[in-house]
Parts: sequence; structure tokens; C-alpha cells
Amino acid sequence: MIGKGGVGRSSVSAAMAILANRHGARVLVVEVDLRTPIAQSYGKIAGFDPIELQPGLHAMALLGQESLEEYLSFVVPKPVLGTVFRTSLYRYFVQAAPAVRELTMMGKVFHEIERRAPSLPPWDLVIFDMPASGQALSMIRMPFAARETFGEGMVGREATAIGQLLRDQAKSAIVAVTTAEPLALKETLECYRSLRELDLATAAIFFNRVSGAVFDTSDIGRMMRHYGDAIAEGVEDLAHIARAELKRRTRERRALALLRRGVVCPVITIAEDGGRRGKARFEALSVQLDGSG
Repeated sequence: MIGKGGVGRSSVSAAMAILANRHGARVLVVEVDLRTPIAQSYGKIAGFDPIELQPGLHAMALLGQESLEEYLSFVVPKPVLGTVFRTSLYRYFVQAAPAVRELTMMGKVFHEIERRAPSLPPWDLVIFDMPASGQALSMIRMPFAARETFGEGMVGREATAIGQLLRDQAKSAIVAVTTAEPLALKETLECYRSLRELDLATAAIFFNRVSGAVFDTSDIGRMMRHYGDAIAEGVEDLAHIARAELKRRTRERRALALLRRGVVCPVITIAEDGGRRGKARFEALSVQLDGSG
């Protein structure tokens, strides 16, 4: 799940997870936000090992160096691993190379999907709530860049496997979230084009926080004529708010039309959540997504 910061990416991720879980899927949500808003909405603290939020719905957090060290334990022989962690070169490398951390975070998600221990039940769905679009694109690009850099070595082989998973549309789907806000829309279209350059398809785009206004200018005119001068000041204030809402709805329609012209994938609209917060918001969005399908 990708998108500009503040567009509701985590809310949509959580809603999709809840919806799939409601239909019987065993779901893992992976968070990179240090606040872990999805897990916290259930009163839980997510860490590097999956925790259960409710039956069949789990969460995990990827937290920097811890992610790197745990991932390396999958691919480096254990007798060598302790020595590697103790070296000053390793510590310098980790601090100086955030791109390596990004690659290993992608690697951890890959392992949860492709190399989960046989003794553990598999996930039916893994939802990766990625960071804001700029960093998300860096994370997505890393497997392809690492393959070119490291060749046939250990890192190169892992990068190749991650890249193959990303391009396998039977197993992996990149979904974007945007709003009508100009910067969010611009970033979404840029992400869409960047993904195409990597030969990656955007499976769908959620157009979030659509106005629920069901009136038009004629309704405002009738209201003004009906009340006349009786409560003129209050009615004028109400009319001003209504006109602003209509302008917003017009901007949304134009933004939605621009988005649909610029992409070749489903665009799904999501209405405003009515001011709900946390778990209540996620649940309400999941019901709305269920109805939209």
C-alpha cells in the first residue's frame, strides 16, 4: 500500500485487512510507522514478531536495525552471524546505508510470504502499509538496484527473489491511496509512472475522503428563498458553508477525472469517514469497501 503521507494509507490498509479477515482469511498487516497505529487501535504493541489483534488478524512492525539483523539471520550462516554483528564495520555499514535497511525490510516481508517456517500456518494475505510514497518507491526499487550491484552473490540472489515476487501479479499487488489534494494526486500519478518504468503494475487506486454532499446550488437557492429575512444571518452562514462544500465536490470530480485519464487500473472512491478514529474508523471503512466490491 503506497501513497503520500496523510492520505489515509494506514486506514485503508487496516480496512482491507479487516474485510479479508471477516471473510475468513488469515491476515498479516506489516507496519513501518513507529507509532504502529493499526496495532495500537487494538490496544497492542507490535514488534518484529507477528502478534494477534483478533482471531485471524495479526500485525507486525519493521523497526530499522532490528529488521536488518533478523533478516540476516535467514540468509547468513549462524556461526558467522554473531561475528558479523560484533564488527565495527557492520555497525558503520548499517548507519551509513539506509538503502540496505530498506532492502532487508522488503526481505522480511518476502520471507513471511515465501519462506515462512513450515511449522507455522501460512498467511492468506499480507498487507504491507509502506511509508510515504517517496520512501516506498525507494524500497520497491531496491531489489532491482541491488541485483545489478551485487550480481550473483548472496544479496543479489535475495534481491532477485524479491523482485520476482513484486512482478508476480498472481502473488503481489501494489495498491495506491490518494485524495483530491493536488500534491497527493501529483505524487500518485508520479508513483504510477515510476512503477510502470520498473515493469510493475498498479493493481488499483483508492480515491479517499470523497465528499458526501447530496445537494446542489438549486437546493441552496430554495433554502434562502424559504427562510427569507427571518433568520438571515444564520441562513447566510449556512449557505456559505454549503457553497464551499459544493466547490470542494467540484474539485474532487475534476481530480477524479484527471486520475482516471492518467491511469489504466481500477479507481475506487471512498467516502469520508464521518470523523471516526482508530478501530471504529477501520471497521467503518471495511464495511464501505465490502459494499463497493
